[in-house]
Order: sequence, then structure tokens, then C-alpha cells
Amino acid sequence: MEASNITIATTVPASRKLQREDAQALLAKASKMIVAKGKKVVEFKGGKAATDEAVDAMLGNTGNLRAPTSVVGKTLLIGFNEDAFNGVFS
Repeated sequence: MEASNITIATTVPASRKLQREDAQALLAKASKMIVAKGKKVVEFKGGKAATDEAVDAMLGNTGNLRAPTSVVGKTLLIGFNEDAFNGVFS
């Protein structure tokens, strides 16, 4: 993060479990969401166009929000993929 001059505004500790309702609230505020699971990257619409499939993609096996989760303007990044990450932050 420091190498890219990215400032972290809010950090949520792992002990605070964010669940489906939290994921829905985040997605409602976003215009788009990029979900990375390994090399697979999927893009979803946010706001009123958000689907249950999009919310499901945000959650891990335990039903909690997957990490890392980043909010960059109106874009929500779930998981980590270097290309997707660099595309949003560049």
C-alpha cells in the first residue's frame, strides 16, 4: 500500500465479523464490485442492480465478508488479484 501511496481510511479488525447484511450495505453504496478468487476475477454491478449472486460472492464459507475488502471511490474490491488491484488503484 505504501509503495502505491494508498492511504487506508478505515481498518476493521478480523475479530469483528461482517456478515451478509454488512455486505449488502457495502454493495448498495458501490456502482460496481470486483471479486477475485485466485486467478478468477468476476465483476458485478452494485447499487440497485446488485443481485443475490453478487452478495454471495462477497461471503466466505463461514458466511462472513471475505478479506481483503477495499472500497475505492464507488468500486468495491473483494479478495485479491494483483491485476484487478492495480487496475483500480492506477
